[in-house]
Amino acid sequence: MSTETKLQQAQEWPWPDSLDAVIAAPRHHKLMFENERVRILEVRIPAGETVPVHTHRWPSAIYVAKQSDFLRRDGEGNLLFDSRTLGPPPTEPLVQWVAPLPPHSIENIGNVEILLISTELKQPA
Repeated sequence: MSTETKLQQAQEWPWPDSLDAVIAAPRHHKLMFENERVRILEVRIPAGETVPVHTHRWPSAIYVAKQSDFLRRDGEGNLLFDSRTLGPPPTEPLVQWVAPLPPHSIENIGNVEILLISTELKQPA
C-alpha cells in the first residue's frame, strides 16, 4: 500500500487507533492473520458478556459460526439494534457482509457464545 493511500485512509477514518477492535477489546478479538490487504479476526463473545466500545475500520465478510441474541449500542450507550426483533437466532452458520462500524459495543444477551470469523478488506477492489 502506498504512503499516499495510507494517508488518505487515515484522513477518512475519524476515530483513533485506540478504538480498533484488537486494541480496545482484545479479550474478544483475536488477530488470526494480517497483511497489507486483509485482516482476519476471531471474535468470541461469551453469553452474558459485553464487548467494550470499539470500531471496525474496514468492510468485512463475516462467517457467523455460532449466534446468540445480542444488543448493539453506539459509543454513548444508545441502543442501535436488538437482534431479538428478527426472531430466534439462526441455528446454522451463515455469512454476512458488514460495512465499517463506528464506535459500538455488543452485549451477548443470549445463552450461547457468539463466534465469528471476520475477514476485513483493507484495500478497495
